[in-house]
Amino acid sequence: MNPIYVGVDVGASRTKVAVLDLSKRLIGYSIKKSGTDFSKTAAECLKTSLEMAGCTEADMVGTVSTGYGRMNVLFARETKSEIGCHAKGSYLYFPMAITIIDIGGQDNKVIKLDENGRRTGFKMNRKCAAGTGAFLEEMAFRLDIPLDEMSVLASRSTNMVKLGSFCTVFSATEVLENIRNGKKVEDIVKGVFFSMIQRVLEMDSLTENVVMTGGVVENNPYMVSMAEELIGRKILVSEHPQLAGAIGAALYAMDLFPAPSREL
Repeated sequence: MNPIYVGVDVGASRTKVAVLDLSKRLIGYSIKKSGTDFSKTAAECLKTSLEMAGCTEADMVGTVSTGYGRMNVLFARETKSEIGCHAKGSYLYFPMAITIIDIGGQDNKVIKLDENGRRTGFKMNRKCAAGTGAFLEEMAFRLDIPLDEMSVLASRSTNMVKLGSFCTVFSATEVLENIRNGKKVEDIVKGVFFSMIQRVLEMDSLTENVVMTGGVVENNPYMVSMAEELIGRKILVSEHPQLAGAIGAALYAMDLFPAPSREL
């Protein structure tokens, strides 16, 4: 048996699975669109992750699920909150007092931890899609550009178009007006990024060390650069920021389900 721990983060937009070994190393992972069958998608992500790790389900000591669809993960032995999992997953890579900014598909989180990894506060934006991945997807649709090209386009902007509204519906109207007025797509995209960052930064104050996580961050590195300019300092980002919640869930599994001792 090769003892492993599995964390599953079922978001409204994407499902993420992370596999950790006993040394807390990420040895397998998978990210897929959540779709309409969360249980099926989680199972598919598990299969892909285990293949990458070179393991089987028989090696799984513990599994914890988190996220919007955490109750739909049939193979999970326990569930944990998104806040706790994102905190734990981020603190693994940055063991210090930090403020975590997570930009997800449907909500944003600002989580504060002390130097021991204990949560000292958090805020969550659930009531409006503005500033989330859903907002970015809507803007990409309005601009008729691939979502994965937005970061490169924004980086090419030389004359950012500022959007006056934080509302997704009104921002979409603004985008269409700017297109009609001949504004460059890259300048509009940079304005969209600026609007999102500003929205998140207004949620709470920041401590000295800031960590950014989430799929929006992983797929749009230029957004991190813009945020750094706004706050005036370097932002910490792990190798796989989209997996922070899933990794945190796997760490919880490690705490809850100790690996069986090996007989000599």
